[in-house]
Amino acid sequence: MKYIYHSPLRWSDMDAYGHVNNARFLTLYEEARVALFFTGARQMGLTSFEDGIVIARHEIDYVRPVDYGDPVRIEMWVEEIRHSRFTIAYELIDREVVASRARSVCVPFNLEFQRPRRISEAERAFLAEWMAPA
Repeated sequence: MKYIYHSPLRWSDMDAYGHVNNARFLTLYEEARVALFFTGARQMGLTSFEDGIVIARHEIDYVRPVDYGDPVRIEMWVEEIRHSRFTIAYELIDREVVASRARSVCVPFNLEFQRPRRISEAERAFLAEWMAPA
């Protein structure tokens, strides 16, 4: 199942060429990820992700420029779950066309002890809901 997030574009997202700046794509993906792991998880009674997640890796492919205008749609899903990390995949869709694809490796993190932690069974069950079909 995919999580769908609609993100408005801000004037500050634009670069000198009138397109969404490449670095801002990561901000848009972050907004979608935060919506899933804070708002979406909380709606399902899970708040432990709010205790800390850090990004170990991002990769992004730019397929086409995005011009300022209507909100973009970000579709995201879980690609992989390991003991102490998981991978989120995304597509940013502008005017019904894929403009970018990305992946983030996320690591649950204990902010108090400043170290990674293992994924709990409740978190694993939540993440499994968003797994892409094999």
